[in-house]
Amino acid sequence: MQTKQLGNSDLHLTAIGIGAWAMGGGGWAFAWGPQDDNESVEAIHTALDAGVNWIDTAAVYGLGHSEEVVGRALQGRSNKPHVFTKSERIWDDQGKISGSLKADSIRRECEASLRRLKVDTIDLYQVHWPQPDEDIEEGWSTMARLKEEGKVRWIGVSNFNVQQMERCLKIAPITSLQPPYSMLARGIEQDVLPFCAKHNIGIIVYSPMKSGLLSGAMTKERVAAFAADDHRRNRPEFQEPALSQNLELAERLRQIGAPLGRSPGEVAIAWTLRRPEVTAAIVGMRSADQAKGVLGALDFRLTPGDLSLLS
Repeated sequence: MQTKQLGNSDLHLTAIGIGAWAMGGGGWAFAWGPQDDNESVEAIHTALDAGVNWIDTAAVYGLGHSEEVVGRALQGRSNKPHVFTKSERIWDDQGKISGSLKADSIRRECEASLRRLKVDTIDLYQVHWPQPDEDIEEGWSTMARLKEEGKVRWIGVSNFNVQQMERCLKIAPITSLQPPYSMLARGIEQDVLPFCAKHNIGIIVYSPMKSGLLSGAMTKERVAAFAADDHRRNRPEFQEPALSQNLELAERLRQIGAPLGRSPGEVAIAWTLRRPEVTAAIVGMRSADQAKGVLGALDFRLTPGDLSLLS
């Protein structure tokens, strides 16, 4: 199995990792609709059995529920993956989500995540969003102290821009950045990717299939039938005329992948991995079947000829 070192860490990651956002289930602000926990566990086990060696979640996914599902799935497993989670998104008793980078808040979050995940140490602890911006220094200083104390092994950031990462680097090294990246979201190419390469910051991209749009399984009928609490219902890329254009791109990916025995989603993931700055990609999977549909991305890479068809 091919692996790649993550930034300044001793972690060597498979090309894809298990994304556990949707495993948080329904009933919260950024849900993907209802989710069966047993199917989530089966998806995790299927991916691990195929050789995937890391999983990414966050405290806010399902307001703690995703971490609990991950913790359940890993109990008794001999081939446990590296476990990544995130801080900064907090919620109140009514489920209203906000951001906090205050030291005491991050410490409480870390302890709660350790309990839900049932681990002694978090392999990679990330600041989920740089909000509020004025507290970035306090938050990152706290993350660095958690690393020094052994609560977490490595620390990274998510959704930060170059200027915000520069501020963090004055305090402590950044192991990784987690940005959105796909054929439909290329904003990091101009400045973020070169900056991370210069400073040895690993990059684990999220939404390489743009929330399922490029998986090959999305249709207009499926979009119309999204659950009422599926946050994708209100996103512009799932509205016309963008929806039709995006599904046409997925069909192009199907035409490229079919002769190679690859799914459109695997082609979309491989497109993000073509950049040398990208360490690995987070791939959401909600069932064993979904996991099986993307596991080919572990070792599939696009040739120059394939890329020319996508330019």
